[in-house]
Amino acid sequence: MSEADELRQAIDHAAAILLDAKYVVGLTGAGMSVESGIPPFRGPGGLWTKFGEPPMDGYQRFLADPKADWERRLRREGYARELYETLEKAEPNPGHYALAELERVGILKSLITQNVDNLHGRAGSKNLMEIHGNMFLIRCIKCHSRYPRDEISLEVLPPPCPKCGGILKTDGVMFGEPIPFDVLQRCQEESSQADCMLVAGTSATVYPAAGFPQEVRRGGGSLVEVNLYESSLTPMCRVSLRGETGEVLPRIVDSIKAKMKK
Repeated sequence: MSEADELRQAIDHAAAILLDAKYVVGLTGAGMSVESGIPPFRGPGGLWTKFGEPPMDGYQRFLADPKADWERRLRREGYARELYETLEKAEPNPGHYALAELERVGILKSLITQNVDNLHGRAGSKNLMEIHGNMFLIRCIKCHSRYPRDEISLEVLPPPCPKCGGILKTDGVMFGEPIPFDVLQRCQEESSQADCMLVAGTSATVYPAAGFPQEVRRGGGSLVEVNLYESSLTPMCRVSLRGETGEVLPRIVDSIKAKMKK
């Protein structure tokens, strides 16, 4: 059997697993962003490889002097300039649209992403949990309210929250910063309900996100993986598909729709 035939069979198998499941939750990572032209943070060509990693106590530095941190961000020092310029040009790829379509047809109940690029939302995903934040939003560290960047005046730094007066920061989670409780709680609730998790474009090694597929598997659920390379999750998966998410995920959607018509 050729590799193409093997992949086609694996895609049909993955589609059958997703169709048979009662509650499918997605988990995505940097691989999907890379396919939209956004460089990773680590590894060859990574922003942190190029410019150096941010300080491990970044959040503590923010709390100590939020005005100075805001001023540095507005100057877009270090990797920030290249990151924002790339994010502002990036577009969702077919993998993002495929996941949004899986939600639209009722297969995918929710989506957890480790990406901060807003591409899942732009592609149409609704029940979305951005566990590491969204670089296009500003968040209150007191009440967790979030606002689009262009809705907040930066005449006064740090800007105050319109709802509670608390300090606003970018929504992206810094080193040393706890995952916002509201998002983490939703991720935990969704994972606990899932009997199947579709893991795409991530090696699932960064916690707490890495723990969600393991929780699904411990509960007797199935894992379906779409990734360019093998990962630590691969041995736990019922199906592990090799390829770009922008190519494989749309084919899974097509297979699901064909099966739904029968």
